[in-house]
Amino acid sequence: MATDQDFIEFIVDQISGVKGTSCKKMFGEYAIYCEGKVVALVCDNQLFVKPTAGGRAFLGEVVEAPAYPGAKPSFLIDDVDDRERLCELIRITAKEVPLPKPKKKPAKS
Repeated sequence: MATDQDFIEFIVDQISGVKGTSCKKMFGEYAIYCEGKVVALVCDNQLFVKPTAGGRAFLGEVVEAPAYPGAKPSFLIDDVDDRERLCELIRITAKEVPLPKPKKKPAKS
């Protein structure tokens, strides 16, 4: 089951208070970016936030689950209605998640 357009639009709206967030469709599901870093995935109408020490401390008890088969466990966020809490979690996560490694340029022949 793929994520509904309404659900991803709701999530994007919920985190719109965080500067530098965007969403990109990938493999039928979505990646949530904050300042160029992947901080969360939205798969099958569920929000999975990358696990960080700060996020764990902020959330308290967390449920971890893989976003898709074979994926590393992420924080499964059931309460997506609390906009302020969700925005703060995304901010905390973005501070701790490293920037992606730069892609290597192909060698010239």
